[in-house]
Amino acid sequence: MGLYGAGDSYAEKVPHQWRLLCLDPGTGKVLWNKLGLEAVPRLERHTKATQCNSTPATDGQCIVAMFGSEGLFCFDMQGELRWRKDLGKLHATAHDAPTLQWGFAGSPILYDRKAVVQVDTVTEQFLAVFDAADGRELWRRPRKDLGTWCTPIVARTSERTQIIANGWTEIGGYDFQTGKPLWWLSEGGDVPVASPILAGDRVILTSGHGKYRPMRAVRLNASGDIKPADISMTNQAIAWCHPRKGNYLQTPIVVGDLLWGCSNDGIVTCFSVQSGEIYYEERIGGGGQGFTASPVAGSGRVYFTGELGDVFVLPATKQFSVLATNKLGGLCLATPALAGDTMLFRTTEKLVAVGKPRNN
Repeated sequence: MGLYGAGDSYAEKVPHQWRLLCLDPGTGKVLWNKLGLEAVPRLERHTKATQCNSTPATDGQCIVAMFGSEGLFCFDMQGELRWRKDLGKLHATAHDAPTLQWGFAGSPILYDRKAVVQVDTVTEQFLAVFDAADGRELWRRPRKDLGTWCTPIVARTSERTQIIANGWTEIGGYDFQTGKPLWWLSEGGDVPVASPILAGDRVILTSGHGKYRPMRAVRLNASGDIKPADISMTNQAIAWCHPRKGNYLQTPIVVGDLLWGCSNDGIVTCFSVQSGEIYYEERIGGGGQGFTASPVAGSGRVYFTGELGDVFVLPATKQFSVLATNKLGGLCLATPALAGDTMLFRTTEKLVAVGKPRNN
């Protein structure tokens, strides 16, 4: 659908600049624009991707950015480079297409002054935690997965703090302090892209390529091997699972007790977080465009952005309707960002802020 193509790689042969930009969210004024690295990219990329797919993260004290095979970078809040870690050539591709190079896409996260990175590529497979102050590696846990583009999350309960990583052959929770596996699961889509999301005392995990494309809810107190005999079965740890209702490229979203996912061709499914009951499955976009960007929500609405730049506004209720369809005026594959009452859309050519008018 839409802009997907055949999955070919594109070799970059000229120097690129990886830059970090800071903008005023009210006016769009560029406050600073700092060069992180200039070099010929070490590896190729997917024709639909860039050499800078990952989203930066900040805790208000520093900014970490993953530049794929060029490394993990940390900047101060004025954009000055603090440290850089070379994680090697990260040859990211599907498990059954070893000659292709699609580019790294998982984003770093910051928690408790520590940077967390999930790497599942042909050349490297690990989950690692770095000290955000100086880049010192605190621990690295090998993973047995290949060809994922997922971003991990941190889940904290009264009993423990864990890092949860999506995957295909290794999905699981890891102790935040040591990396020790707390629970593990396998089987799902064989090219995982979506990130886990928290929903109360559960984590929602999905993937959408290959034999299965599950949407499932796992309890945060899971322990040990929780894989059921059949993917559709539940157990003490798995609250519910739909083997063929998951997402491929988009991370789903939860508002209250409702969960929404969207397929590549615009089939929106609304679930109950608690029971997994499906309230509706409806198409947006008329089947004429692909959906890569993940949905966002605010003020009782859920926003789905199509690749052709159409933003579909749905109510955050179990009843389906399209409240509005707004046009960005350009191709959009990136997930919008929310800043206060402003939505920020990144098209292939522009950064667009949508919100209430501001008095200057």
